[in-house]
Amino acid sequence: MARDLKYTRNIGIAAHIDAGKTTTTERILFYTGKSHKIGEVHDGAATMDWMAQEQERGITITSAATTCTWNFPTEQGKVLPESLPYHFNIIDTPGHVDFTVEVNRSLRVLDGLVFLFSAVDGVEPQSETNWRLADQYRVPRMGFVNKMDRQGSNFLGVCGQVKDMLKSNAVAITLPIGDEADFKGIVDLVKNQAIVWHDETQGATFDIVDIPADMVDDVKHYRSILIEEIATYDENLLDKYMEDENSITEEEINNALRAATIDMAIIPMLAGSSFKNKGVQFMLDAVCKYLPSPLDKEGIEGIHPDDADLLEEDQTKILRKPDVKEPFAALAFKIATDPFVGRLAFFRAYSGRLDAGSYVLNTRSGNKERISRIYQMHANKQNPIEFIEAGDIGAAVGFKDIKTGDTLCDEKNPIILESMKFPDPVIGIAIEPKTKADVDKMGMALAKLAEEDPTFTVRTDEASGQTIISGMGELHLDILVDRMKREFKVEVNQGEPQVEYKEAFTKSAQHRETYKKQSGGRGKFGDIVFRIEPADEVDGKVPVGLQFVNEVKGGNVPKEYIPAVEKGFREAMKTGPLAGYAVDSLKVTLLDGSFHPVDSDALSFELAARMGYKESGRAAGAVILEPIMKIEVITPEENMGDIVGDLNRRRGQVNDMGDRNGAKTIKADVPLSEMFGYVTTLRTLSSGRATSTMEFSHYAETPSNISEAVIKKAKGNA
Repeated sequence: MARDLKYTRNIGIAAHIDAGKTTTTERILFYTGKSHKIGEVHDGAATMDWMAQEQERGITITSAATTCTWNFPTEQGKVLPESLPYHFNIIDTPGHVDFTVEVNRSLRVLDGLVFLFSAVDGVEPQSETNWRLADQYRVPRMGFVNKMDRQGSNFLGVCGQVKDMLKSNAVAITLPIGDEADFKGIVDLVKNQAIVWHDETQGATFDIVDIPADMVDDVKHYRSILIEEIATYDENLLDKYMEDENSITEEEINNALRAATIDMAIIPMLAGSSFKNKGVQFMLDAVCKYLPSPLDKEGIEGIHPDDADLLEEDQTKILRKPDVKEPFAALAFKIATDPFVGRLAFFRAYSGRLDAGSYVLNTRSGNKERISRIYQMHANKQNPIEFIEAGDIGAAVGFKDIKTGDTLCDEKNPIILESMKFPDPVIGIAIEPKTKADVDKMGMALAKLAEEDPTFTVRTDEASGQTIISGMGELHLDILVDRMKREFKVEVNQGEPQVEYKEAFTKSAQHRETYKKQSGGRGKFGDIVFRIEPADEVDGKVPVGLQFVNEVKGGNVPKEYIPAVEKGFREAMKTGPLAGYAVDSLKVTLLDGSFHPVDSDALSFELAARMGYKESGRAAGAVILEPIMKIEVITPEENMGDIVGDLNRRRGQVNDMGDRNGAKTIKADVPLSEMFGYVTTLRTLSSGRATSTMEFSHYAETPSNISEAVIKKAKGNA
């Protein structure tokens, strides 16, 4: 019998590194009965951090998925006759900036998010990055302020930061009872009651107690704020609120709070300490009460594959409802290589049903693929299941060709669902196999790793013949090289890190290019006149890719050759005219041209476009772009001068200085090329007391002296 989707929750757990995501997930597994012993990150025993590197480093690298059941409602931890088993699919995501891709792809397929904040550190740089991604995918969320047992914890202070720094309507629905070492429970502002957990049962049971006398006024104040917020959101409650706010019932508060959370009008904020086993069970109840089920969305929109090449306004939208009776449609959001079952594709089923052993259509490749087995995942362990239905998350084996972002669907009812957008790599290193035996293995290992990670690329440098691997940061590449050694038994030598530059055009230039070749028999001829210039903005942003406009009149360039001209420019953009770095966006207008009735063909016009692109580069103001990183340094005040001076020497631009928890913060934009080895320098400047985080911000034009050096090096003259 099909499970009622009303009781399914597809949720993620996201935060800045070290806010306690994995510890929180381990508590969830313990309380839901999925694990019988709590695994701790500091012991290297966390269930969800299953990779060797994760257990050694104490960080989450990949997004681990698990399925568990939570009974709700309960009474003081005991199941009631009316308790219902809620089915949770949970994805624990990394907090380190180098692995943002894992957060990105997870948010695309989740319905809700539990966002963790450290009660001591509050909103941190990666909190902001992940929050922006959640906004981009419009994922409803609630905040869990963790580590309330730590010295310096401040629940209401963090709520204020979420409101101000993340520009969101954070509303406390709990208040902590005690703080730091005295933290022992919470006040539930909806029920207006206090909860204290039992340490001897690791927080599995609790008592309802009187609200502490010294908290009565605070509880009254913050409960009043909560009721005012939901009454402002739900007009039906406004009249009741104006007459007597206490007349609004618990059920009315919950219903309005749920609607406001799903609408992203309110972010409910909860207090707890996962490590001390307090507040996690209340958070699970809140997930059931306030975060959406798959049924809370009408469905997911896609397009027919035949419309893929049309402009967006000309495409016909197809709606797939979260219903088992609808045709099957799913999105592959992660590809992983498992040592026992091979290539595993994680996917979210949006509609219909898929049986193990049946076929699906991959609308990217156009291939029909047989699904040999379907699994529900628990970290790196698989639980085989016979089928998967709308609203669920699972993994399958049997795919010969599958990539992150592929749509899988019923071949009689094809659909393309919106994929994910991933940032380009910003840093590369040259690698070579240590021995001849490693040569073939290295190629296979790199292909598998690139298949798993869309932000990891492999290319061969044309000038040197070296293999260059590129990623989002030094840690990202370090982990991948380590995985090659552990999982694929490949030893490699590494070069120094190098920056992934880009090229761009800054001016408009008109150019005529004639490609002509005569060597006996039929020749080659293609003649084009075009204007090349920076791409136009669309909705305030410059889209990636080629904007191609055909303005040829009177058939001077036959219609059948126009696509070849476009293809020539598109291919040429992979190599810039100055130093061979890719050009991200460009506008080309084909104005005129001529052809030869015998010698002209599509290839001639494609080659004319490629040559014309290269020749017109200088006139169109080609420049080198470099990746700019956003850095935040937290330091004692006495080291600020030295640190700011060092950032200035690195061509950095300081944007903001502030205070956080008794320390000073410095926010700056700095070119990546100047930041290699920065952590060591910072440690020296501050005697080990300052910390920093760095993430990619944008590409910017390099100063002329830097450009000259980059071009010289690219041409092998360095």
